[in-house]
Amino acid sequence: MQCPCNPEKDYKNCCQIAHKNINSATTAEQLMRSRYSAFVLANIDYLQKSHHSSTRPTKKEKREIEKWTTSVNWLKLEVLNSTSDTVEFKAYFMENGSINVIHENSKFVKENGHWVYLGAAE
Repeated sequence: MQCPCNPEKDYKNCCQIAHKNINSATTAEQLMRSRYSAFVLANIDYLQKSHHSSTRPTKKEKREIEKWTTSVNWLKLEVLNSTSDTVEFKAYFMENGSINVIHENSKFVKENGHWVYLGAAE
């Protein structure tokens, strides 16, 4: 299976490694790519684990995220810029017959020894 974050790589040699062991994501960009793949694959437990404890979605929000992420058709990820702790990206998806895009500059920090998503960078 191709990896959702980069169709030139196999999932088993890319994001699956982080999905099995979050500590293997050694950069903010690797964590961000693994989170995108988790959205595509509806791996909500990984999304929760890779989210900072102070901004982690509630159980109700988790159910809403799972419902939404399985209702859209994920198309592709473009990483536009990456620093040591931020990643600017565009994630394209099809919803209700229209192509939409999430464009965000995300902030990442380390918590409990591994990278986590904090939120949109200011």
